[in-house]
Amino acid sequence: MYPALAVLKALQAQDESISASDEVASPGDSGQHEVVWIGGEKGIEIDLLSREDVTLEIIPAAGVHGVGIRALPGNLWDLFKGFFAARRIIKDFQPDVLFLTGGYLAVPVAVAGWLASRSQQRSLAVYVPDIEPGLALRVTARLSDQILVTVEESMEYFNDQANLIVTGYPTRQDLTAIPRDEAIARFMLSPELPTLLVFGGSKGARSINQAILSILPELLQDLQVIHISGNLDWPTVKEVSNKLPGNIRDRYHSFPYLYKEMGAALNTADLVVSRAGAAVLGEFPLYGVPAILVPYPHAWRYQEINAHYLESRGAAIVLQDHELGMHLYSTITRLVNDPQMLREMSQAMSSLATPQAAESIANILQDLVHSPSSGRI
Repeated sequence: MYPALAVLKALQAQDESISASDEVASPGDSGQHEVVWIGGEKGIEIDLLSREDVTLEIIPAAGVHGVGIRALPGNLWDLFKGFFAARRIIKDFQPDVLFLTGGYLAVPVAVAGWLASRSQQRSLAVYVPDIEPGLALRVTARLSDQILVTVEESMEYFNDQANLIVTGYPTRQDLTAIPRDEAIARFMLSPELPTLLVFGGSKGARSINQAILSILPELLQDLQVIHISGNLDWPTVKEVSNKLPGNIRDRYHSFPYLYKEMGAALNTADLVVSRAGAAVLGEFPLYGVPAILVPYPHAWRYQEINAHYLESRGAAIVLQDHELGMHLYSTITRLVNDPQMLREMSQAMSSLATPQAAESIANILQDLVHSPSSGRI
């Protein structure tokens, strides 16, 4: 979702730049990109894209990897329906390029786009956000003309590397729009205290939430916390917040979710505790934020690989989900009380940043518009 949104923003910035320029566009180039975003019925796109200038089309889709046997027939039927819905959208819109960023939704769109490209020149590009591609991305990559990956280590997962390009993780420009001192003031933080940022993704992470809440009074003696809990645990978080003693209550800043303020939150953080979804490969390096990463244990190993990649480069420490109760507090306090180690981790994290990734991907898509493929077989 967010990598695609970052690329969309980069394309829109190109449009604005061309519109403001006196240069004459090349033949066949109006300087404006028409974009249709295909989203899922249960995705967060409906909410987030309501804030953006883009046409949204919704199709049915569901995952098949790791689902129970009872859910599998219905999910396969949703994918089948999604294919026909995607085929209709592609036929009506007639895109020059299809850009896919993974998830089960990509499969019906990729198949529909690939079949259409065999009769009409059209390119398919896929971006792999996690270091290891998921099943859906492995399928779509086989149909794609261009495969874009976050880090070089992803290349080992593909047999055909001729069409691979390492771009880095695309981040939204608005993430860095707020200076640190302004961000500190916006969250009403003290510039004298270390800041811990805690979050688990758009839906939250219950085990992380519970672990933080259980040690919250002790943490707030020495630092301040921005806690993005997700909507599921928000009532519990509010209840705990209201019961905090008055002398530390102002050090705890909780939210169910942050969108445009996420960059400001990252900019205030001296340390972050989070899951290890693909965004940690782009957003944490952008700010050089040292991390304690807790891979989600009830899924395939994508988060585990992301987390250990950052840990191997000295930018993060990995805790397993079952270790939170025993080791989270001691790990946080050890890092906060060791400024030298935090500085070294911050420098290591910053060295992995690729702030121009979204623009690079936008340029690649623009090249594909002018050099369409007839589709891979």
